[in-house]
Amino acid sequence: MPPTTAPHPATGTCPDACSETTTAGLSRRGLLRMAAGAALGAALTTGTTLGGARVAVAATAAPADVLVVLSLRGGMDGLSLVVPSGDPDLQRWRPGIAVPGSTLKRVDGMFGLHPALAPLYPLWDAGRLGAVHACGMPAANRSHFEAMEEMEEAAPGSHLRTGWIDRMVGVAGGGSAFAATQLGSTAAPAALRGPAPEVVAQSLATLGIQVDDALPLSAWESALGHLHRSERPDVAAATQAGLAAAARAGALPPAGAGYPAGRLGTALADVARLVRADVGLRVATVDHGNWDMHSGLGSPEPGRWMYDQVATLAAALAAFAADLGPLLSRVVVVTLSEFGRRAQQNDSGRVDHGYGNAVLVLGGGVVGGRVHGRWPGLAADRLVDGDLAVTTDYRQVLAELLSVRCAVPSVTTSVFPGLVAAPLGLARRG
Repeated sequence: MPPTTAPHPATGTCPDACSETTTAGLSRRGLLRMAAGAALGAALTTGTTLGGARVAVAATAAPADVLVVLSLRGGMDGLSLVVPSGDPDLQRWRPGIAVPGSTLKRVDGMFGLHPALAPLYPLWDAGRLGAVHACGMPAANRSHFEAMEEMEEAAPGSHLRTGWIDRMVGVAGGGSAFAATQLGSTAAPAALRGPAPEVVAQSLATLGIQVDDALPLSAWESALGHLHRSERPDVAAATQAGLAAAARAGALPPAGAGYPAGRLGTALADVARLVRADVGLRVATVDHGNWDMHSGLGSPEPGRWMYDQVATLAAALAAFAADLGPLLSRVVVVTLSEFGRRAQQNDSGRVDHGYGNAVLVLGGGVVGGRVHGRWPGLAADRLVDGDLAVTTDYRQVLAELLSVRCAVPSVTTSVFPGLVAAPLGLARRG
């Protein structure tokens, strides 16, 4: 019998989250927001903030795909999303919570897609959506905070403390204040940490100069521009770029229709607006948290935690692809989660923190309709301390996308130092 599932919110706190995510009454997101506040304070000393957004400038842009990084924070269970139903050990490890094979969309002799991914099935069949399984960090780390930090720094064994997106923007440049933009949260992730420019905003609707007096907005814009002209060149440039970004955000075309209500749908709609407006966006980051599931897996039914989370994800991505239309050919979306879940359900019929995971990749330049990577198997002697082994370093996925689709040079030296490239054939050129 599948385990009893407690009701849960689509966003917000997790009723069955591990203690690590609820420390001293503060949610993990709350802690991240506090960290963002510190980052904002730092930005104030060297750059500019406008309307709650951190802004600066970038270098020259090059024709390239826009990369959208969708972070599934909390440790998404890849064995429930891209289900290895052809592996004879899956049922042995998960007799109560394995997604029934009869409900899956079978994609080959080994894998099937979770039924809540149904809105994305047409994109899979069209070869615009694919997956990489048994993917993760080079070394296991089952702490949410430490794993996220390491994954977003993406520089194991080095002394770098910048984030990989910041390094990407620094190498590739962008020529626009919107070159690297996070939407949906003002909590800047570690991937954005560093000297390169970023915009971090809750939404485009909140990006602007907020005034509450009799002076017209144009007077404030003029005053701010004049005030910062005597600052250091980087600060002055950041101010001018921020003013330009705020002004342009107000003139962007409206969002497309069909997005699910909620933070994820709003954030992806904003990303699509930036893409359609051609404002020089190179990379966008969006968080879709609440995947720390110690319950709510198994039988795919509406109202269960996993089902609802996957359904929201699928509906939002399908709306994003439909909204972009032909422009999807110049966009690539990749999902990342700090770790997967353990292969074996625990005594409570749940799963604890694990290691290897599944990654989804969507876009016009993706070699989709298949599961990439090498499947290590779920036999006991193939697991790593009880977890799915990692056969593909997640940086290999990102490095291939950055190199082939995003026109980022010197990826393995400047963005992922020390990585030896081993392309999966995940992306096509042109």
